[in-house]
Amino acid sequence: MAFVPTKIPYSQTGFFSKTVIDYLGGNPALQPFFSHPVSNEGLKAAMEARKAFDTPRAGLADALTEQYANLSPSGRTKQNIELLRKATTFTITTAHQPNIFTGPLYFLYKILHAVKLADHCKKQFPDYDFVPVYYMGSEDADLDELGHIYINSRKFAWQTNQTGAVGRMIVDKNLLTLLNEVSGQVGVLPHGEEIISILKKYYKEGLTIQEATLGLVNELFGMLGLVVLMPDNPALKSLAKKLFEDELLNGHSSKITEETGKLLIEAGYQAQAYSRELNFFYLLDDKRERIEKENGLWKVVGTDIVFNKEQLLQELNEHPERFSPNVILRGIFQETILPDIAFIGGGGELAYWLQLKKLFEYYKVPYPLLVLRNSFLLINQLQQTLISKLDFDFAILFKPLQDLQNTWVQRNSDRNLSVDNAVKQAGELYETLSQQVNTIDITLLQHIEVLKKNTTKHIDVLGKKMLRAEKRNHDTSMRQIEKLQSQLFPNNNLQERMDNFIPYYAKYGPELIDDLYKNSLSLEQEFVMLGGV
Repeated sequence: MAFVPTKIPYSQTGFFSKTVIDYLGGNPALQPFFSHPVSNEGLKAAMEARKAFDTPRAGLADALTEQYANLSPSGRTKQNIELLRKATTFTITTAHQPNIFTGPLYFLYKILHAVKLADHCKKQFPDYDFVPVYYMGSEDADLDELGHIYINSRKFAWQTNQTGAVGRMIVDKNLLTLLNEVSGQVGVLPHGEEIISILKKYYKEGLTIQEATLGLVNELFGMLGLVVLMPDNPALKSLAKKLFEDELLNGHSSKITEETGKLLIEAGYQAQAYSRELNFFYLLDDKRERIEKENGLWKVVGTDIVFNKEQLLQELNEHPERFSPNVILRGIFQETILPDIAFIGGGGELAYWLQLKKLFEYYKVPYPLLVLRNSFLLINQLQQTLISKLDFDFAILFKPLQDLQNTWVQRNSDRNLSVDNAVKQAGELYETLSQQVNTIDITLLQHIEVLKKNTTKHIDVLGKKMLRAEKRNHDTSMRQIEKLQSQLFPNNNLQERMDNFIPYYAKYGPELIDDLYKNSLSLEQEFVMLGGV
């Protein structure tokens, strides 16, 4: 596989929010909402802040060692877990839920970005060590979001009656049947049987989704030293009991994040995260329900479970794994237990992290450097050949279909499709008339201006009709452009947000991971198009 990268600013894609573009551009309006610039200087500052925090390193390393007990982690992963015990080791973290079969392509991109940035940090700061971490959001209960994948624009959805945290759901016969359907789609490709075999190795009936995801991610990225952290763990949650207790008893997070949300809105941005009075769920095997405080009691919504203060603290002490932080507290829990200096997230994640800085300050937890995850557009050889034939550069591919087709026709038609001269001549005609009536009756000028606007409008409409007619004369090229765009931007969305990695791995094998790693960026923050795959 010979990747040829082309990089463009995120602002030229049209797929990223104002918040993200302004963050990348260093807009002063956003500076109060984060701590460190995306630079080597920012990394150094984050390291200094982390050094002053008492990270529970021994407990973290012990929990990770136990987590990997039933797997065969690579030598690099084993070494990285042990390095976490040292005060000179820091983590580079990304987070994502355990979508079945990894979900959208960007799952891979986030993880590889963490690995690439960790390697970059080691080169910049050789006296320290840096461990890439995938923090698994296994307590998410949104199966509608996590329980499907797209392959060749076809949706494969897991039909199950299980409820609660998706990470705790069990691989069942329906999921294995779905995997067999996926196999039918990719089995004939060069590495199709290989990737299906890998998936079946970990998605076994009776295992949990988080166990399957741990095994699969370790298989794909373990050789790069990646460490997977599953926070649904009593030992890990016990490391943050003070944080949990303060939120449950006092609920400080709601007021703090609401105030920050208002400041973001005043600065011209949207408040991404919605805060509740208490930002915790109660987690059982088949339930993940909100905890609400009412009249001095803590109630689990939708159940008969009720705690008084003494019972609540006893439950937290004996079963910390039953308390699940929501989006407001997940990040601060993550940064409490990990010696983190940088967090890699998508546009939506960065937007809600900007709402959390004051909360970190309240709890005196170091706020990490925020890095927008890498984005790729994979363009295969057939697609690249067609792009060259159409005489398009890669950057123009992000334009709407109609713009692409219009551009091609205007470049390739041997007919004059422009109405600019007609508009100009009409303008000159009405200017002459204006001069003429100006000496007769000045009130007629307004009538002439209306005539001018109407004429210009009709000429413009005629020009569009001429363009549509000429597009029909080039129907083959128009259909090629439409097909190309539908392949690269399925459902008018970024490829990485829709496509699953399985067919790509089935075609290219492990080399896919290697080449994506080679072309991953660290701090550059640009959109990368990879041609010739």
